[in-house]
Amino acid sequence: MDYVQARNRMVEAQIARRGIRDPRVLEAMRTVPRDAFVAAGSKEFAYEDNALPIAEGQTISQPYIVAAMLEAAELEENDKVLEVGAGSGYAAAVASRIAAKVFAIERHAALTEAARERLRALEYDNVVFKTGDGSAGWPEQAPFDAIIVSAGVPRIPEPLKMQLSIGGRLVIPVGSMDRQQLARIVRKGETSFEKDEREAVRFVKLIGTGAWHAES
Repeated sequence: MDYVQARNRMVEAQIARRGIRDPRVLEAMRTVPRDAFVAAGSKEFAYEDNALPIAEGQTISQPYIVAAMLEAAELEENDKVLEVGAGSGYAAAVASRIAAKVFAIERHAALTEAARERLRALEYDNVVFKTGDGSAGWPEQAPFDAIIVSAGVPRIPEPLKMQLSIGGRLVIPVGSMDRQQLARIVRKGETSFEKDEREAVRFVKLIGTGAWHAES
């Protein structure tokens, strides 16, 4: 299979034609090999517009949704970005081709290590991973210019809002365990935020003190 051709076709047919216009996002999606982030048995489906299962009962998001979230985050080349729910590491890898530094949190240690190894193999050296509760953010590295949450929450965790820089953008799926609405929150001041809602999405749930409980 010609993965480069499949990747270019994915960007044109599934992402650009569906309305993603940010040239930085489109170029990053063309650059990062999604086939390197899926399970061995799923490589032939790597460039289809579907979420795919990975280890620990998690998923790698469909390409269009990754692109839509990154476009909503309005990443700039000097930005510091936090991704919550790193999973395979794919979205963090794409973000790293646009932003200066990406910090990525994953609840499952095995996924954290696998993602770290993938990015090391690709020689993407501006992403830092850790295992932890993503709903608490990464206070030691805050503030962030953008925070992208790749898992659904019942409500927006307060620590994530407070770890935004002034003007920072938080993109997060909010709703029930089965269906969420993609929300974009912009920090306008110390205590003021602006929110707008985007498309309906469906993510695995975020487990943490500020999100879903493990037994939910």
